Amino acid sequence: MPSTVLGLPLHPLVVHAAVVLVPLAALLLTAAAVSVRVRRWAGWVTPALATIALVLVPLATSTGEDLEGSVGSSALVEAHAEMGEQLLPWAIAVAVLSFALVWWDRRDRSLPRGGSPRGVAAALAVVSVVAALGAGVQVARIGHSGAKAVWNKQAATSGSSQGGDKDGDDR
Repeated sequence: MPSTVLGLPLHPLVVHAAVVLVPLAALLLTAAAVSVRVRRWAGWVTPALATIALVLVPLATSTGEDLEGSVGSSALVEAHAEMGEQLLPWAIAVAVLSFALVWWDRRDRSLPRGGSPRGVAAALAVVSVVAALGAGVQVARIGHSGAKAVWNKQAATSGSSQGGDKDGDDR
């Protein structure tokens, strides 16, 4: 896989797609988990979106490793990379649970009224909401750590290139 596209590092391009699609899939999963109407309206859109988001997570991790190799590592970059690797289980949970909700809904509709146990549906909804929240929180943590890694490095570089003494006095 190339590490750049038109001279730009591939990592930020892939990451921005993941940063949009993982939380969007998580939001749709939450809505589908708590609302039969949304679940039936969204249908296979939620599992499809969650699957695309799931594919983007390892791509973001892989392109991040490529970028780390070319720009060098720091404690902030290492922390960001470690958090990035922790997103995959959440993305898997969102994808699997979105398929489970579609399957459960189809099963529920095929049974005679009252034939489906309500406890299973409630448990599936709770676990779906927890997974969606976990995925959303992890995306926010990863994004924050990535921004710190980029902006702290840029601030340090621009601060040292301005000249003058360490008090900021240019006399």
